[in-house]
Amino acid sequence: MGQPAAMHEHAMDNLRFIRQTMERAGAFTAVPGWGGVWMGVSALLAAVIASWQATFDAWFLTWMCEAALALTIGAVTMVRKARSGKHSLVSAPSQKFALSFAPPLLAGALLTWVLLRHGAADAMPGTWLLLYGAGVITGGAFSVRIVPVMGLCFMFWGAATFLVPPAWGNLCLGIGFGGMHIVFGWLIARRYGG
Repeated sequence: MGQPAAMHEHAMDNLRFIRQTMERAGAFTAVPGWGGVWMGVSALLAAVIASWQATFDAWFLTWMCEAALALTIGAVTMVRKARSGKHSLVSAPSQKFALSFAPPLLAGALLTWVLLRHGAADAMPGTWLLLYGAGVITGGAFSVRIVPVMGLCFMFWGAATFLVPPAWGNLCLGIGFGGMHIVFGWLIARRYGG
């Protein structure tokens, strides 16, 4: 009688190991396509609103509000996509995505403070685009192929932003955070779901 029970436990251990191995090797697929589109739309609106601001403080506040709104849109739509696809946001690929995506964003926040402190606000648009792209690339290494491609485009656009006159900052941010999110969000939604 002890033999079948031991065999059953051994089989269950093997299945658990296989499931965990497949989960660790899997890709993070809860990147929200339509959420990216909405993030892009909000960034385009922020670019227009920021261009109307008379002071640097009002301009900066506009973009900080946009960053908070975009993070909220991204988080909410990511949770919705994960739930609809019955994917876990605490799986190994999800954790790898988050742990890879966050450091470049934290570096961007720190560099924003440094640029403010040293009066180099003209470098903010390029810095934000470049480091956001780095985050998308590193997080995207654990996602579908189009995500790191999107990050690479953000990095190239961020580097190009350093080469244009500072007065074009809102335009560059609008094209980057707005246009690229809309295009790549639509592609992700079309190929991989909402």
